[in-house]
Amino acid sequence: MHEESTDVTNGFGRVRSGTQNEAALLALMEKTGYSMVQENGQRKFGGPPPGWEGPPPPRGCEVFVGKIPRDMYEDELVPVFERAGKIYEFRLMMEFSGENRGYAFVMYTTKEEAQLAIRILNNYEIRPGKFIGVCVSLDNCRLFIGAIPKEKKKEEILDEMKKVTEGVVDVIVYPNATDKTKNRGFAFVEYESHRAAAMARRRLIPGTFQLWGHTIQVDWADPEKEVDEETMQRVKVLYVRNLMISTTEDTIKAEFNKFKPGVVERVKKLRDYAFVHFFNREDAVAAMSVMNGKCIDGASIEVTLAKPVNKESTWRQHLNGQISPSSENLLGFSNKEDGHQKSLGKAASFSVRLNGQHSPNPPEIERCTYPFFPGTKLTPISMYSLKSSHFSSAVMHLDYYCNKNNWAPPEYYLYSATSQDGKILLVYKIVIPSIANGSQSYFMPDKLCTTLEDAKELAAQFTLLHLANCTPYLA
Repeated sequence: MHEESTDVTNGFGRVRSGTQNEAALLALMEKTGYSMVQENGQRKFGGPPPGWEGPPPPRGCEVFVGKIPRDMYEDELVPVFERAGKIYEFRLMMEFSGENRGYAFVMYTTKEEAQLAIRILNNYEIRPGKFIGVCVSLDNCRLFIGAIPKEKKKEEILDEMKKVTEGVVDVIVYPNATDKTKNRGFAFVEYESHRAAAMARRRLIPGTFQLWGHTIQVDWADPEKEVDEETMQRVKVLYVRNLMISTTEDTIKAEFNKFKPGVVERVKKLRDYAFVHFFNREDAVAAMSVMNGKCIDGASIEVTLAKPVNKESTWRQHLNGQISPSSENLLGFSNKEDGHQKSLGKAASFSVRLNGQHSPNPPEIERCTYPFFPGTKLTPISMYSLKSSHFSSAVMHLDYYCNKNNWAPPEYYLYSATSQDGKILLVYKIVIPSIANGSQSYFMPDKLCTTLEDAKELAAQFTLLHLANCTPYLA
């Protein structure tokens, strides 16, 4: 093991030299019997641990650790994380300077140990005033590829991706909502491992790589929400994809009732996908097997069990507490009814459904400016090629949401009223034409605002929350 001989502080005002740092790490290795290797910008402790036999732990055993003090190393970190269970591998991301990069990955031997680490170590005060963050690490093996010619078929995209990258397992392509002979202009490429996906992304990411003469967009796909097996065993709702726009809820219900009359409780259709609710789980599972791949109104449908989404945590959670669909909780206004200021806190965490892909908690994007140097290359892009995390405004989120679901843009209608003290108060009504013939034709918050911008933002937040109530399941 080689360690840079730079001097680093130990977090308590004393400087620990490179020699002292190396001595501390050697002492840890001697005490535990684990090996340590530094490669490709990370230092691996273990993987496997001494005496380990068999394959590595399964998916779900690794946690991500953030906000680590830059001058803290394995001799301090490992004992903390050993409290949750046996460590299979500890990977600390490193800078050339010898400092760590502020984050690490810890793989335990069981999922239970990983979950315990999240419970007892998230927001743990690792040093006075320094709190770390611990959450599940998603071993993402899927890339999003955008700006693909819409006439390309799945087989063509799969063949092309195999030519330009290694380790391709599958390609997921969704047909256009209005023309099933075309794709939607993007695809998801599944790789055999996270490493293979990362290498492919590295090769394709510069923005100059072209497929069929088109400059493509490449990024990590949003990881699908994992639902525990016990919860999935209770699901009695099916997610049906690739429906025709013209197909009605009554038609869907009739088709799914054919294999066993009377088993469908209700159907909720949104654009080109639907949720089919059954009275009993056994009938839902049987219908999934029978109906997957069947044609309804000329479209070959895909049928899977719907994944329940915890809306409490994904749609109604502020940084400092819960919010409800009541519009007074969405923005931080002075409430004239009770005479005190509502806390603004953070904007609600909006969850955007992206053609069956769901981004439950988009990471908070860094909001700052960077210098624009002469000669900086600029590339024209569409806002819809960005991720939902690039938007901080609910108005932009709602527009993005509608576009990704192939809905028409939301329509805003402005109304005014006069307060008792003579002020002009404003409120927007939002109509989404694509779903206006459904159970709710418009969305309007129950609070009035003093500024146009606040009125529009409040209406968009209100609409997003109520759209979530319309689609309680994620496929």
